[in-house]
Amino acid sequence: MNIVIIPGDGIGPETMQVSVDLLQDANQVFGLGLNFQHEIAGHDSLQRHGATVTDALLATVKAADGLLLGPMATYDFKDESKGEINPSKFFRKNLDLYANIRPAKTYPGIKTLTGPFDLVVVRENTEGFYADRNMALGHSEILVTEDVAISMRRITRVCCERIARSAFGLARQRQKRLTLVHKANVLRITDGLFLQACADVGKDFPDVVVDDFIVDAMMAHVVRAPERFDVIVTTNMFGDILSDLTAELSGSLGLGGSLNAGDHHAMGQAAHGSAPDIAGQNKANPFSQVLSAAMLLAWHASRSNGKPQYLAAAHAMEQAVSDCVAAGECTRDIGGKLGTHETGLALRRRLKAA
Repeated sequence: MNIVIIPGDGIGPETMQVSVDLLQDANQVFGLGLNFQHEIAGHDSLQRHGATVTDALLATVKAADGLLLGPMATYDFKDESKGEINPSKFFRKNLDLYANIRPAKTYPGIKTLTGPFDLVVVRENTEGFYADRNMALGHSEILVTEDVAISMRRITRVCCERIARSAFGLARQRQKRLTLVHKANVLRITDGLFLQACADVGKDFPDVVVDDFIVDAMMAHVVRAPERFDVIVTTNMFGDILSDLTAELSGSLGLGGSLNAGDHHAMGQAAHGSAPDIAGQNKANPFSQVLSAAMLLAWHASRSNGKPQYLAAAHAMEQAVSDCVAAGECTRDIGGKLGTHETGLALRRRLKAA
């Protein structure tokens, strides 16, 4: 498996180093045959190449089996005419990574506001209210006058059907329960199309039990009783908000892995930002990046018949995170006393001892 490694901005190089070290250990323990190609994007690429991402980099990623992307300084990149392109958006769009998979679960040893839960948010990744991916030319926000602005939402049957199929397939592998989240009482046409597409796809999954919630009510239900949910599927913006909420309910956004997947490519990406205020201080929590790397291995396992070692390695990496959290071998943001590097060493010890 050939993986392109892009460390990202801010705390990215620190958390990515932990992830790469752990992947190298997993490579030896499980005989994965991993090869790493180290590339740059974001501020480093802007300084060296005049753009945060390049066409050459895209070609490299397309030729690989997967991409591991560190957190990017997204808010710094405002003018694409000056090469300031959002790398995450760039890869999601150009690789057609239509499914954003965001697990959220509680860990023994982490104090939370709720009881134990284990759920996954499946978010459509390519349309919705996101102005940068709705139009063939330009974007879907319009300034009519200085005092009037309009934003358009694009929802298509094909995008709804494929995200629904991803969610139903995942639900079938878990507890066979799927929740649809929408605002069809107000967005009758667009969310109506989403619900109809989900219903049509659901005919192929009669063993999966389906319910649905209006998005504002869903936020309340998730805070009150997250344990009642298993797999949740929704449109882009609702999923963006809901996945951050559920990750934080689990104890920290830094505990949430994230995978952006399509039919032919996938990108493991930390769920959090680049946190420049603590960059280079050995304070950053590496778990989100590590869990995203594990998800990338699991995705490859699902595509590689006869290669169960990738799934075994993914589970071992996830277990190492759980064991470190339970033992308090983690960074201060989640109750530990270790630095980023030392947390990485603890992860490596536990994976090798598994």
